[in-house]
Amino acid sequence: MKIGIVILIIVLILALVLGSSFVTRRNQMAIKREAVNAAWSQVDVALQRRADLIPNLVETVKGYAVQEQVVYGEIAKARSALLNAGTPADKIAANGQLDSALGRLLVIVENYPQLKSNENFMRLQDELAGTENRIAIERRNYNQVVQDYNTYISLFPNSLVASMAGFTRNDAYFKTEAGARQAPKVDFDYNKKPAPATPAPTPAPAHP
Repeated sequence: MKIGIVILIIVLILALVLGSSFVTRRNQMAIKREAVNAAWSQVDVALQRRADLIPNLVETVKGYAVQEQVVYGEIAKARSALLNAGTPADKIAANGQLDSALGRLLVIVENYPQLKSNENFMRLQDELAGTENRIAIERRNYNQVVQDYNTYISLFPNSLVASMAGFTRNDAYFKTEAGARQAPKVDFDYNKKPAPATPAPTPAPAHP
């Protein structure tokens, strides 16, 4: 009888310890998942801000380069995909397309230095540059938070708790592949002087 009571007490203690550990780990996973959601919200705000700037920027550039309809169409399509995306993964994919289209727009702008005299364009490019910087900061923070969450739920015994509690890996993060296009750098300083060419070395005189 006494042995049975001792066994029961040990079982109850083990159940209490395991249950407490399960609840603690599950709560930590919930906290980290909410951190991911909060970080994504900041990314989403920055992406929306840039999407709001793009139509006015494109219309201003059109005043000087109306023939570049293909690029304008690509920007409109990518912007629409971004605004209509329903999940972070879809928005990240659409954002990559928009980055590429904006990069081509900036190449066009470099061919029209007279745009610098347009006050509206200069204001928009300043706002776009600030927004690009904010996106870079927020996406880096988001990636770090997602990585922290994924690492935590993959460690043992957290992986067992995650499986039982319904926590799954989050693969919706910004990827940077080798050789991939860099984020567009907004730089419309047309007053910069090109670097002087390096003079060619003088050939040595031929010996008779």
